[in-house]
Amino acid sequence: MIRIRRAVSLGLVVAAATLAFGVQAQAQTPAQTRELTVGSSATYAPFAFENKDKQIVGFDIDVINAIAKQQGLKIKVVNTPFTGIFGALNNGDVDLVISGVTINDKRKQSYDFTPPYFAARQLIALPKNSKVASLKDLAGKKIAVVSASTADDIASREFGKTSPDIRRFESTPLIISELAGGGVDAAMGDNGVIAYRVAQNPDLKTLDDKSFPEEGFGIVVKKGDKALLDKLTAGLAAIRADGSYVTIYKKWFNKDPNVR
Repeated sequence: MIRIRRAVSLGLVVAAATLAFGVQAQAQTPAQTRELTVGSSATYAPFAFENKDKQIVGFDIDVINAIAKQQGLKIKVVNTPFTGIFGALNNGDVDLVISGVTINDKRKQSYDFTPPYFAARQLIALPKNSKVASLKDLAGKKIAVVSASTADDIASREFGKTSPDIRRFESTPLIISELAGGGVDAAMGDNGVIAYRVAQNPDLKTLDDKSFPEEGFGIVVKKGDKALLDKLTAGLAAIRADGSYVTIYKKWFNKDPNVR
């Protein structure tokens, strides 16, 4: 009887140890052994948009796929509206974000960024016959921006956050559509996507206000997620070094990169 009790006790100890080891191993599972969810707003051509087959494609998508391949990461890109993209990261619905996100001091208080993978500036879209020559000339005029974007921040600082002249929308296609339809006098956003949209509309033009600062787009992770950030940063450096970043950039912009 004593031998049986000892055997049972030993069996319970082994089972408990096995279970504990399994839980610990699961907790320590490195990022590259599980699928990472990537949030990107697919209304931001040529950075991220849906093609005719409803696949999310674009410059940002090619960049993150190249980084993932280089680092051996498994990823899945999900279409996430920009207005909710940081909430999705906070809630754990996505593990990282690549969506033309400008690196700035305010965002760096809450999130961690890779080095810039694209150099950007703000750009103003106007009707072809507009006499506006600078951001300040838009005082008293209606201006469309994407909510919570860098353009929203700039317009809010210049004209007041509660100004009724600042019209906020969910995506860049919506602000360009509002401008083209005469609902606003101007639309403002990141240079790459504004230039892309305006080029498709012969009734619009762009204005580059020289007061706009140089910016950089970065890949975003939760504050303190150093392991993932290090992998993304290393992967970005590697695709720059092996020439694949240049190939991707030329594919989408037909010129040499503006940041290396």
